[in-house]
Amino acid sequence: MSDIRVFAAGSLRIVWPELMRQFKLQNRHTVTTDFGPAGLLLQRIEQGEPCHLFASANSAHPQRLFDAGRALTTRIFTHNSLCLSISPSLAAEKREWLDMLLDPSLRVATSTPLSDPSGDYAWELFELIEASHPTRGDELKRRAMPLVGGPESPAVPAGKVAASWLLESGQADLFIGYQSYSPLLKAEGKVVILPIPAPWQIQADYTFALCSREAEALGEFLLSKEAKALFHRAGFGR
Repeated sequence: MSDIRVFAAGSLRIVWPELMRQFKLQNRHTVTTDFGPAGLLLQRIEQGEPCHLFASANSAHPQRLFDAGRALTTRIFTHNSLCLSISPSLAAEKREWLDMLLDPSLRVATSTPLSDPSGDYAWELFELIEASHPTRGDELKRRAMPLVGGPESPAVPAGKVAASWLLESGQADLFIGYQSYSPLLKAEGKVVILPIPAPWQIQADYTFALCSREAEALGEFLLSKEAKALFHRAGFGR
């Protein structure tokens, strides 16, 4: 039996226990996982911390390790997308998602760009908005508050989802985050989820970097039909 050390994007935390339970039924490996914003995890690997497999919320970070000779291969293993979380009172106004996002009186929160891919994807959304609504996307970049996922960001309280925590605590009126949190947020019933339609949607390609042969079996499992079904059930894309 060998131990596999994994660094994994924080958004995988909700599905990872079931994935590892199924993986362990088929393998004798023990998996130890550190979760966090993928950009910050990448820095730790580049600074020399041991990691056998890095599961990132984007393709750029694993590719950087591969280009530097720190990874044997990279593979996309699941997908995610963006959505808006808003309060029930704001949802009662029946406004379009873009109208609310562009309203300067509403406070928009995101994850932290560069440190957390979710923040990078939010900035990509702002660029799409800028292309069709000149000055408005750039205005969003100035207004948006990167409240989570950064090196100095306060930790989201245990058992809480960032979106509901930020809205309930009055820190923001809208949060741009991952669609994969929708099942948890809907179960909580404290925020309303608005999907972002296809013309504006940003696809997040979750990619792993295989940094050691010791993690080959885990990499193969993450690409399996069984794992894909678990991801889909947890709110990730196919």
